[in-house]
This record gives sequence, structure tokens and C-alpha cells, in this order.
Amino acid sequence: MTIIAEIGTSHGGSLQKAFELIDAAAEAGADCVKFQWVYADEILHPDTGFVKLPGGTVRLYSSFKSLECSPDFYSRCLEHAHEKGMLFACSPFGLRSLEQLSAIQPDAIKIASPEVNHVPLLKKCSQLYGTVPVIISSGVSRLSDIEKAVELIRGGRSISDADEEMRPDSKQPFSPLTLLHCLTFYPAPEEEYNVRCVETLRAIFGIPTGISDHSTDPVLVPVLSASLGGTIIEKHITLSRKDSGLDDPVALEPEQFAAMVHAVRQASALLERYKKEGEASGRDLSAQAQEEIFRQLSYEYTEERLCAALGSGVKKLAPAELQNYGRTNRSLHYSRSMKKGEKITEKDISVLRTEKILPPGISPEFLEELTGARLTQDVRSGDGVQWLHFLQKD
Repeated sequence: MTIIAEIGTSHGGSLQKAFELIDAAAEAGADCVKFQWVYADEILHPDTGFVKLPGGTVRLYSSFKSLECSPDFYSRCLEHAHEKGMLFACSPFGLRSLEQLSAIQPDAIKIASPEVNHVPLLKKCSQLYGTVPVIISSGVSRLSDIEKAVELIRGGRSISDADEEMRPDSKQPFSPLTLLHCLTFYPAPEEEYNVRCVETLRAIFGIPTGISDHSTDPVLVPVLSASLGGTIIEKHITLSRKDSGLDDPVALEPEQFAAMVHAVRQASALLERYKKEGEASGRDLSAQAQEEIFRQLSYEYTEERLCAALGSGVKKLAPAELQNYGRTNRSLHYSRSMKKGEKITEKDISVLRTEKILPPGISPEFLEELTGARLTQDVRSGDGVQWLHFLQKD
């Protein structure tokens, strides 16, 4: 079991605070820290809207812009994490950040949920498949979206071939490709988490699975994931929930994070004990191990709450995600205002999150098809690209 402390952008651009967060994660017992390599123009259009933070309402694009850091910043964070005996993972949000991230040789690359349909990014990641572990979060995604992402990352190669190339010994803690079940909503309601999807996704794709947890409870979702065979648990960490970071209000403070680590380690130890007993007796005792973990959780959580968090195991959008599908994930947007008759070039269209107020566009999978097409009407910078913009009216 690998526990990832998601630092994200909670450092606020301060290297000193980043080091403090890495230190806190190490002391809490995390195996890995994860950052986000932010360039605002890889994520949002400047006119995407506003977000409410503890300090007030701010322009969302400006908030991301303020979090841009140099490659040296991330390189020094990687070095500090390694000095603390932890792994370093990071999420790129576009081709520029991916190229710079791969140059510092991270221990893993994490594709965040909104980027599951970022086709150009996934295609570029496929060139690294088998050399750098890739972790994909699957929040605000349908099963068909996840299937396409996995196929793009693999690039036609099998998991066994990549595994053989990347893991010549047992020291590599990550598989070539791991899929994390996730609910993209902040804070995520535990009763909608559908943790059994950890088993479902593993059965469908035949690769290790885990969970990226955005709920505020430090124990329930992580321990349920561990009981179902999850190999990775990722959860946000912050020095204080009162800090001004985008994710700080739903992150765990160090003491809470340590409590989560302790609970997960206990569950993992119990699973391992039952596994060894089963091997010695020639029986599969995994069901009994799960029942024991559920029984222990029942001292703190009602049966109704446990069953709700476990869910049906059918992979679908959670009710909390429905309003965000098509807006939080990627679509095509115009990078500039253009006139009727102009020809589309690669620089005219960006793969962005729609987020707040802009109209979403068509899927990023059609980006290459639009290059060279001529507009049949005027369009505004930031608007989502639509097929009707290229269709001549009768």
C-alpha cells in the first residue's frame, strides 16, 4: 500500500512552505508527496470566471497564474522529498508542463481527473509508458472515458511488457499504470463515493487500482479502499484548513493525515495476516479479512454509512459530479477571437477546462481534424468550439 500526500498547490508558490508540507507528510507517515505543475494557460482561459476562497472572490485564472513556479522549484521539492525518504509525484496539465516534469525524472506522473480526456497530453504520456509510472484519476469520468485514456496511455503496448521493462526488481513501488477511483467534488460526499469501484476497475482493466479521496473524513474511504485491494491511497494534506489554498478547506491537517495513515496501515496488516493464513491453509480468506475490517469500522460508523460509502460498484458519475461533467474535464476552446472565413491553425484552439461561465466545446479528440478548417461565422476568444461554427447554413 502506497500512501500519497497530495500537496498540490498548497505551498502557494513558497519553497519554504513546500518544504514544510513535505516534512509534515513525512512525519505523518506518507510514502510519497504529489505536486501540481501549474501553467494557467494550460488549464483555463482567462475569462473562465471566479472562485470563492477564504480571502474573498478571486478570478480563477489569476489564482492559477499566481501558483506558477519555475522548474527549479519542483526539482528542489523532488530532492527534498528524496532526502526525507519519500517518493515524488506530480501532475502536469499540458504538454509544456509534462515535458519539464519528465526532465526532472519524477517517481510517477499523475494524470488528474479533469485531464482524463486531454488527448494530446495522454498521447505524449504514452511515449513515457514503461519508463515512468503513470497514475490516472478517474473522477468526473464515464467508463468509456477511462477506456479511451487507458488505451492512449498504453499506445498499443501490454501492461506485462511495460512492467517487465520498468520493474527489473521489486524496488519500484508503482506499477507502470495505476487507476484511481475518484469523486471529483469538494468536499466529496462519502455516501456517493462508491468505493467498490476499486474492485470493478481492477477487474475491467486488469491493472492495479486505488483511490483518490476528496472527502473530509480521514478514515472511512481510505480504509474501505484498502480492504478492497487498493494499492494507492491519495489524500490532500495542508498545514491548516484555514490557509488560502484552493484545496486547503478539504485537505487533512498533519495530525488527521497521521491518523489516516495509522488506520490504513492497520487494515493492511490485517489483510496481510489473513493472506498468510490462507496460503498456509490453502484457502482464500480475503472475504473474511474484509468482514473483519468492516466489523472494526462499525464501531465508528453506522452500517448505513458503511454501505452507502461502499456503493454498488457500478462505475458511473456520482450525483455530485453530474453538474460538472463537460465543464471540469477538457474541451476545445478558441484561444483568440476570429472572423468568418479564417482558417484554424494549431495555435487558435486550446484544450482547456471550461469550469465556470464559458460554454463548453467539443471533445479534444477532434483537435487534429479541425486544423485547416475555415470558420463559417465569427467566434469569440474563450468560447467552446462547436461543429456548427464550420457548417455553412443553407
